[in-house]
Amino acid sequence: MPAQQQLRNKTVPPYAPKKGEEYMNKKQLAHFRSILEALKLELGQDIDRTVHTMQDEATVFADPNDRASQESDMALELRNRDRERKLIKKIDETIAKIDSKDYGYCESCGVEIGLKRLEARPTATLCIDCKTLDELREKQLAK
Repeated sequence: MPAQQQLRNKTVPPYAPKKGEEYMNKKQLAHFRSILEALKLELGQDIDRTVHTMQDEATVFADPNDRASQESDMALELRNRDRERKLIKKIDETIAKIDSKDYGYCESCGVEIGLKRLEARPTATLCIDCKTLDELREKQLAK
């Protein structure tokens, strides 16, 4: 998700693994926890800002076109915030995986997801191969 990457780059630099370093060691887990917590904090602030803005702009327009435009804008904003709320839930689930030391491994096949993939999408639960297969199945079912 581009929002994850954009938000993460503001606060936490990418992890630079050392040669021979164990996968998902304490440093790596702490690194990804800090990315996820920063992302969650920023998403929460965005949601709060939207709520306050919508309350401030809750004007009743006499013109039906203005009212329709305002309702359309609010509906779009609410859809975006709902997406962010779902991402916050996924972040909480991912942090729980870090706590249980299950983070960084594919839920489907059990292999390492990989640091680069997790840097790009810290909430990833599938390795790139399983995700690709999942997307292919999804495409075939959509036809």
